[in-house]
Amino acid sequence: MSKIFLVAKREYLENLRTKTFWIGILMFPVILAISIFLPMLLDKAKDARRYTVIDRSGFLLDEVRQSSSAQDLYRVLMGLSPMDEERASSLGDAPDQVKKVFEIASEQKRENLWPLAQWIVSGKDESGSLEPVRQSLQPNLEAFRDWWNKLSPRQLNRIQKGLDRSRFHYVEISEAEKNQESLNEMIQRGALFAYFEIGPNPVEGSEGCRYVSNNLTDRDLLNWFNGYASSIVKERRIAAKGIDAQTARWLNQSLNFETNKVGASGEGEKVRVEDTAGQWAPVAFVYILWVSIFSVAQILLSNTIEEKSNRIIEVLLSSLSPFQLMSGKILGNAATGLTVIASWIGCLLVGVTVIPRFFESAPSVQLDQVISEPLYLGSFLFYFLMGYFIYAAILVGIGSVCSNPKEAQNLMLPVMLMLIVPLMSMMPVAQDPNGTLARTLSYIPVFTPFVMMNRAAGPPPMVDYIGTTLLLLISLPIFFWGASRIFRIGILMTGQPPNLFQIFRWLFTETEHPKIKG
Repeated sequence: MSKIFLVAKREYLENLRTKTFWIGILMFPVILAISIFLPMLLDKAKDARRYTVIDRSGFLLDEVRQSSSAQDLYRVLMGLSPMDEERASSLGDAPDQVKKVFEIASEQKRENLWPLAQWIVSGKDESGSLEPVRQSLQPNLEAFRDWWNKLSPRQLNRIQKGLDRSRFHYVEISEAEKNQESLNEMIQRGALFAYFEIGPNPVEGSEGCRYVSNNLTDRDLLNWFNGYASSIVKERRIAAKGIDAQTARWLNQSLNFETNKVGASGEGEKVRVEDTAGQWAPVAFVYILWVSIFSVAQILLSNTIEEKSNRIIEVLLSSLSPFQLMSGKILGNAATGLTVIASWIGCLLVGVTVIPRFFESAPSVQLDQVISEPLYLGSFLFYFLMGYFIYAAILVGIGSVCSNPKEAQNLMLPVMLMLIVPLMSMMPVAQDPNGTLARTLSYIPVFTPFVMMNRAAGPPPMVDYIGTTLLLLISLPIFFWGASRIFRIGILMTGQPPNLFQIFRWLFTETEHPKIKG
């Protein structure tokens, strides 16, 4: 046993000295950061979509632009309320009259900010609750509207990120250019991203309404304009039928079901954001488990092939049995994997704690409590070890019969197929953790670690925990026995690698290479 631990120690320390180990340490936080921030950066880098509109209705374009402008102003007011020095600094060199409007608006209740934004932009006050604030805003209102309407997309971005006018830029065109030939030519040379045509009577129907663009993948502009236009047309249709605004809002109000769950006490409890995050947390754990097992087992495979091709194996076998060497290599790489996983979990805990402090839009969910849930961490540790040992036994057997990575590629195909199944079944299992598919896959040893980890939020019945634990504890010695039978013969083989049928025959042959004497 001491020789096994000496080999394990050697493998672990050798891995710590390699670049692969440190790449493994950094890979997860880097990938996590890229997956979070790169889409945000790419979205910000996207050019504003330039569009224009031929409006034959005489009203729809103006109302869409007013509604969008009011929505933008509402978001700015929400971001500046309550006003402080840091928020006021985002206004930059805005005139004093503008800052006065924002200062007065920031003192209003948050529920009044939407009708206030509508009134500032369009002069409409459907709620009738703004009379007291109108008088204080009136002296500065004209200057504010002039400043607001002249802001460029870049200036808007300094005040508030992601506003409609910074993403979709309306282009004023002359009457002579308001024809399809001119607009099509502008699209072809890139002066416009798209243009809209609005029919003479959109309230009656969609006849004459068109959207023209050569970009068939980005439909953000179309969805944005269509959303506002549809809402305005719907309001006009309701008004045409003589239905008052309050009744119309009631008619359009959706039926909402409050989501509850059955708590530990057996009574219904309101579902929190943390509860939903907790249900999906195992999916993240399964992905980390898959990446870690695949990465660490690959290191083991590469090390075995390298030592065999360099004839280091022959030296090691002069003082070790093949089983001792194989077991030591597996244990040493398991310690490497646990070190990498511990660092990943640490980075994840730091990330979910630190990120909300820098991003106000980040959800106020205690994800660190979800991640550090003993059920998840305990399951992850056990299933990582079981999954790693099973696949390590398979790969060390493959590595022992190959002299270079190219030879291992053909033998790796069945292993890759086995590893793909847990990835493909992640979502179905997470959605139905105690269904037939989940329970069936749980009792197939090569899938058990992934599927049971994925089911942790179910949670699975205790009989499944006990049954799969016993299954893994029984299966693991069988995998080790099979790997050792292959390893003892394959590790000293040279020349043409065997095929799968020959490897299978080795499991039942008693022939063994004698241990090399020093």
